[in-house]
Amino acid sequence: MCFVALATSIFGQINVAHAANAPEYEEIDWVALMPEDDLSALMNRPEFLNDIADGSAQDSVDDFKSQMLEDEQAQRYQSALTSTRVIDAFNGKAVRIPGFIVPLEQNENQEATTFFIVPYFGACLHMPPPPPNQILFVEFEEGIEIENLYDPFWFEGTVEIERHESAIGTSAYSLNLHHFEYYEE
Repeated sequence: MCFVALATSIFGQINVAHAANAPEYEEIDWVALMPEDDLSALMNRPEFLNDIADGSAQDSVDDFKSQMLEDEQAQRYQSALTSTRVIDAFNGKAVRIPGFIVPLEQNENQEATTFFIVPYFGACLHMPPPPPNQILFVEFEEGIEIENLYDPFWFEGTVEIERHESAIGTSAYSLNLHHFEYYEE
């Protein structure tokens, strides 16, 4: 057998074996990572919040947390805004999820190597940030070049229940990133 045919045969077998061992990624929505009662609380926002101007001093999680709230709905909402409660079934699960990158660290090529994945553009940069159970922490040595922070990506990897805190935000989950690509519907 010639070398090219042998190499093709071996590499073909390796690729087939690799494909057979590749995880099956379940495409998920962000709300799947959140306990149902947290989601319900966030979907039923207290009416008085509608009177707070965007960007004002009152338009912050810290200001909201400092208020003594007697209304049960407002208390549940306040708790959901900072919830680190997770869905245990996601631990070790291979997922595919769309999101945006919030860089935390970069390499010498200005590629993001440590970052948060968030459900919407501007999260963690503007108030309020998503709850920690709506943020994924990633360490990716290879780095990802980010041309624009508003560019969405698809991310594939394995979820771990693991909390990470930074000055920008807190995540309740991490993602062992296997693959990423620009988002296309």
